[in-house]
Amino acid sequence: MRVLVTGGAGYIGSHTVLLLLESGHDVLVVDDLSNASAESLRRVAELAGREPGFIEGNIADPAVLERAFGEFSPEAVIHFAGWKAVGESTQLPLVYYRENVAATVALAQAMADHGCHLLVFSSSATVYGDGTPPFTEDAPTGATNPYGRTKWMIEQILADAAAADPQLAVGVLRYFNPIGAHPSGRIGEDPRGIPNNLVPFVAQVASGRLAQLAVFGDDYDTEDGTGVRDYVHVMDLAAGHLAALDYLVDHPGWNVWNLGTGHGASVLQVVHAYEQACGHPIAYAVKPRRPGDVAASFADPAKANRELGWQATRTLDEMCADTYRWQSANPNGYRTD
Repeated sequence: MRVLVTGGAGYIGSHTVLLLLESGHDVLVVDDLSNASAESLRRVAELAGREPGFIEGNIADPAVLERAFGEFSPEAVIHFAGWKAVGESTQLPLVYYRENVAATVALAQAMADHGCHLLVFSSSATVYGDGTPPFTEDAPTGATNPYGRTKWMIEQILADAAAADPQLAVGVLRYFNPIGAHPSGRIGEDPRGIPNNLVPFVAQVASGRLAQLAVFGDDYDTEDGTGVRDYVHVMDLAAGHLAALDYLVDHPGWNVWNLGTGHGASVLQVVHAYEQACGHPIAYAVKPRRPGDVAASFADPAKANRELGWQATRTLDEMCADTYRWQSANPNGYRTD
């Protein structure tokens, strides 16, 4: 199958592109490299033994979309491209609505114009807001921050589009907290600047790149007072995208699945697991809660288990060990300077 992957040079995108190539699919990546590196795709090609196509550009640009659809004629799209930091979204809401919502509308219109009817969308557990976990797919949705609201809005837009077009097959993947790296240590998460997500922050402290970890809040109603999240290995998550792709071939309409382990780990539990992986303590300091954060969020992944035949298989210790392998081999991420 010819698969267009937006944001395919990024963290989750690059791991998914690798699995697509290894599974025999032809892949074209569109990425503006605003939070990614083309080096990730070079390494993906090295691991897969074949290269994905690549267009550098933003999907909000009509010329970029026209080139991608005109030259490649994709049969399916996996859509990762977008901005993704909860805290940043509260400071830059208009940027998030432009880069996430407006760009997705442009992508969906290009699909309709070119007769492409299969879309896997990278959504988020943030659409469950401050509800009570574990979350099933029919739990009430909403959001507590602009980032989450962009994901929620996109879900509604795609549901409307699928209702209007009986040929359109949409798979919405609400994933929880991706961590880990490819076991080779060749590709992994490489955020620009100070990381917004927990594990790359922990990894950079462990490697000495940052002085200490900021733990945002230790007064939540959880076992140790720190936030609890459902951490899922990025390779398990990538496999979920391929499972959704296969399912949608014979299941038009709007579909939604949680991708998670079904249980949570606290910030400090993750810190201690990473300490086991790296072999030394990790310095941290407690900071005030971040706007928009919730106490706990973890999945009920039974629907994905049942319909996609997918389940998360890797443990938190494995996630931290793979992250440490990536960080140790690439202390500056994909940058060589």
